[in-house]
Amino acid sequence: MTSFAPDSIVLNRKLPLWYQVSQSLRASILGRSPQDPLRLPTEEQLAGHYGVSVLTMRQALKELEDEGLISRHRRRGTFIEPGVKRGAPVRLLGSVDAIVAQQSGMAAELLDHGRAAPPAELAEHFPDLAEVATYHRLRSDEKTGEPTNHARNYVRPELADRIDPADLARWPMTKVLRDVVKADISRITDTVEARLADPETARLLNVPLLSPILHYTGITYDTAGRVLDVAVIHYRGDRFSFTVTLEAH
Repeated sequence: MTSFAPDSIVLNRKLPLWYQVSQSLRASILGRSPQDPLRLPTEEQLAGHYGVSVLTMRQALKELEDEGLISRHRRRGTFIEPGVKRGAPVRLLGSVDAIVAQQSGMAAELLDHGRAAPPAELAEHFPDLAEVATYHRLRSDEKTGEPTNHARNYVRPELADRIDPADLARWPMTKVLRDVVKADISRITDTVEARLADPETARLLNVPLLSPILHYTGITYDTAGRVLDVAVIHYRGDRFSFTVTLEAH
């Protein structure tokens, strides 16, 4: 039987290996195509793929099993749960793979894209640019079709020249920038705050005007400290929560 093929990652030794592996595999599962197999490789094969011990791999798989993304069957193997697209809140410990995982797993419709001057409130992030590439997407629950969030990305034009808009229907912008464009991503800063739905957000997310939403801003930097992308996402307040875990070591 053919097994699902997860993406590869470069592990950061400053973060728990099981955590990085679980978040990378989570993003691969949530971003898979409908025709991809549901059976995962064996623990030994996955451990070899990620370059970790079987014990570390087992801990990563337990995290995904506890979330309900996979099920494990004695003698039969480990399988992706069909139709599962939304699970427990992601525990963000600071890896890019955690960001990709948080953004994955929903149907995305590209509403529009083009070039425009950076919005006034974001202009400070692009001091050297008169215009940026813009992408506006609506994400929905694949199972119910219910809209869950809408996202606007503001990307440096030289990176946008290498982006295929069709990829944004399947993958988060962070994954496209890192794995397709091969952008030199160093860090991402996240800000989440409570706001009230404006008319556009209320219409797109099918919620009452002035109902609570989560307003997320993610700023992606390269190793030189230059901003590559600013993501502004409005999440339905009744569908999302964010959990941040601060490790002492």
